Order: sequence, then structure tokens, then C-alpha cells
Amino acid sequence: MSLLWIFAFLAAERLFELAFSRRNFRRLELLGGKEFHAETFRTIVALHTLFLLSLLWESYPWRIPLNALTWSTLTVLVLLQATRYWCMASLGENWNTRIILVPGGKVKRRGPYRVMRHPNYLVVVLEFIFIPLLMRAPVTMIAFSLANLVILRKRIRLEEEALREMTDYSQRFPPVG
Repeated sequence: MSLLWIFAFLAAERLFELAFSRRNFRRLELLGGKEFHAETFRTIVALHTLFLLSLLWESYPWRIPLNALTWSTLTVLVLLQATRYWCMASLGENWNTRIILVPGGKVKRRGPYRVMRHPNYLVVVLEFIFIPLLMRAPVTMIAFSLANLVILRKRIRLEEEALREMTDYSQRFPPVG
């Protein structure tokens, strides 16, 4: 089975997310939204771009066998995508690839956010494992999973600080740490 359709899907999905995020950013700005730690966005974009390039390089000639590993990883990835879109739908116009918050805003506690604080980040962590596993790219899986964990750890800490400062979040949850 050729993997090129997976690359096309991943690229299209990332572009859709950026467009959705940009639209939400503009709406939140009109409501007085403020961006925090813009540098984390650039770092995450660079990480995801390098991740896709590494997958392209390591998985060449872009063919995988149709076996149990392929079907099980595809199943997990479909479930992860469903969870990602559930996260996006649950946050609505508040979903963003940047940290942008409206002062005094209400934190959404719908969908997967009723159960955990950052389910979208869990999806990303699992994608950095299962996409390279599907594509038989073990070096990419290890290197980028570790880099992603380091970056997301910092991003979550910064996002938590901004949420406590700008919203009703601190009244609902104790600080992480």
C-alpha cells in the first residue's frame, strides 16, 4: 500500500487546522483576546514540519504491507482524528493552535475537556507514536516523540499560567505541578 495518501491527508489536515485557528484567532481578537507566548506557536509549527519531512525521508519508498500492524495503527489513527475533531468541536471558536484568551473568559468543560485538561495534546503525543509506527519510521518516532514531549511540557505549563491569569480556570482546577 502506498503511503503518499497519508502524507497528503496529514498536510491537508494541518493546513485546515491552521485556517480554522486563524479564523478563531480573529474572532477572539475582536472580543479582546490576547495572545500569550507566540514563540511556542512557531516552535510547534517547525516541529510538525520537520516531523513530516522526517517521515517522508525515513519511510521511503512509501510502501507498507497490509498486515495486522498496519490495520491496527490505522484504526488507532482514525480514532485519534475523531478525538481531535471532538476537541475542536467542543471548544468551538476557542480552539486554537496559539495561546489566545479573552480576559475573564469562561473555560469550556465539554466533550473530552470534562475528563481531562488537554486532550488535544494527548492526541498529538499519540500521533507522534502511531504515525511513524504505521510508516515504519522508528527513528522519527523516537526522536520526534521525545522532542514533542519536551515542547508540549513547556507549552502546557505556559498555557496553564495564562488560563489561570485570564479566565475562571483557577477557580475550577488546582495548579498543575
